[in-house]
Formats: sequence, C-alpha cells, structure tokens
Amino acid sequence: MPEILDRARAQVLADGVGLNSADVLEVLHLPDEDVPALLQLAHEVRMRWCGPEVEVEGIVSLKTGGCPEDCHFCSQSGLFTSPVRAVWLDIPALVEAAKQTAATGATEFCIVAAVRGPDQRLMTQLREGVAAIKAEVDIQVAASVGMLTQDQVDDLVEMGVHRYNHNLETCKSYFPNVVTTHTWEERWDTLRMVRDSGMEVCCGGILGLGETVEQRAEFAGQLAELDPHEVPLNFLNPRPGTPLGDRPVVEGKDALRAIAAFRLAMPRTILRYAGGREITLGDLGTREGLLGGINAVIVGNYLTTLGRPATEDLALLQDLKMPVKALSATL
Repeated sequence: MPEILDRARAQVLADGVGLNSADVLEVLHLPDEDVPALLQLAHEVRMRWCGPEVEVEGIVSLKTGGCPEDCHFCSQSGLFTSPVRAVWLDIPALVEAAKQTAATGATEFCIVAAVRGPDQRLMTQLREGVAAIKAEVDIQVAASVGMLTQDQVDDLVEMGVHRYNHNLETCKSYFPNVVTTHTWEERWDTLRMVRDSGMEVCCGGILGLGETVEQRAEFAGQLAELDPHEVPLNFLNPRPGTPLGDRPVVEGKDALRAIAAFRLAMPRTILRYAGGREITLGDLGTREGLLGGINAVIVGNYLTTLGRPATEDLALLQDLKMPVKALSATL
C-alpha cells in the first residue's frame, strides 16, 4: 500500500484528523491501480466518523436565471448567451416541490435563487415560502440566495432556516479565472457570518473548471479550514453559451480520487453528491463514490440540469444497505 495511505489510515481513520493540502495532493496523484484501496479507506473513514446514514436532499429554484454575476460555469448568468431566462416560482409551487421532495424520504429541502445577494422582494418571498413549507411539510429548510449582510443572516435565522449554502466554487488562487464580478473573499465573509450565527454551513464547489490538481488540493485544504457541516461536490457539466461550455468532462477515476481525497481531508463532514455526477461517473461510478466517502445525495433534478430519478438513487442506497437519515426532531 502507498505510504500516503498508511499515513492516512493512522491519522484520519484512527484519530479523525484530516489530511492537509500537501497530503491531499499526494492522494490525488495516486495511480489508477491504487484507487480501489483509496476508496476503501475513505469508506472506512466515513463509516467510523459519520456512520452509515445517508442524508437525502431535494433542491428547487425560487428565482432562476437573470443573475448579474459572471460565474463562467453558470447558465443562469444574465451576461451569457445560454438559454436560461429569468423565472420566479410562486409560493404554492414551492410548497408542492417541498412535498414531493419529502415524499422521496428526503429530510432536507433547499431553496435557491440566482442572485448576487437577496433584495427586499426576495427576502419577503423567502420568508413567506419558508413559513408556508413549515406549516405543511415535515422537512428541514435550507437556503442559498447569494452573498448576505449581517441583517440578512439574522433574518434567515429568525425564519427558521437551519442551513445555508454558499459555495466557494474553487480554490482562492483559481477563483479570478472563474468569476470577476465578485471576489472569493466576499464569499468567505458571508460564510463566516453564517457560521457565527449558528446556522449550519454548506459550502463546496465544482471540479473540472480548469483548475490544476494542485489547486484541487488547495481547495480541499481551504474547505477544511472553514469546517463546514456539509460539502456538496459538483463536477462540471459544461453549459452551452457559457465561457466554460467547451470544457471536457472530468474523468471518472479523477472524480473518484477527488471524492476520497476530500473525505480524507474532512473526515466528519457531510460529503454530498451534487451536479454533474451522472455524466462524470454514471451508474457504476455513482455506486463506487457511495462506497468511497460520499454520505449524502441530491435527488431528482438540479437547478438547470437533469439528474437521476429519485427512485433510482433510493434503490441504490437500499441495495448498498445504507439507511436514509431520519428527520431529527432536535433541529
């Protein structure tokens, strides 16, 4: 077994201390023949420090498209020629989406809006939407509405939003190649305020944006420093009309290496399958990732791309004997 895996077994599996960026880089450079052993170790780490349960989540967009930011991977930017156009979802449709999500066995429902940050209209609609969902659906409500002020963070806490998603997207050194209309530090400031408020922090990113392997390791280290409750791992699904629309899809083995490496960097974190896994990993790779460190999934479709039917993911979890996490009455 490679020496880095021996070190990881002693440090991460035995003691629960995550790998640093330099060690993560070694993991990301492991040859293909060592990937099965890497995935096995990552699975053991997940089982020891997180347990066998898998958290299931559905997401829906309250406001789709028309975003003023220039995130180069995103078809919701109003600055590109991608076909997504601005649409608002009404409250009854939001509640119905939450009901459908809960019917799959999901415990988490995330309301997302394509904005730089929420204006008063959006905050009002979010307040009404969260209240309506809580009145009719037994599910935890998360939100993702961009960069926040302290007052907006306080408002979300008062509404009962228990988890906030705001992805860093990529490492600090590569971020200016992906977004120019705001900074990595602005995103970090929002995450700091969310963490200090007591809400759970959900923060991940997208692999395959053109970053180097070294920058993937850097990103894992920066996420570990933030210590988020949850890390959604996306793999670029190139969108027509965006600056990254011609990027190649991440190779399956590289995606699996990254899943395991991020687990070894953050042994206690919820590591969630998010967008792009279908085209990057397919059915077999999805199974391998669930046996290689993943312990949460988004079911159904994503914001602007298609996912797998929720029934397929739930059947796979049953086949792997991985119980779906029950709704916690303490949250």
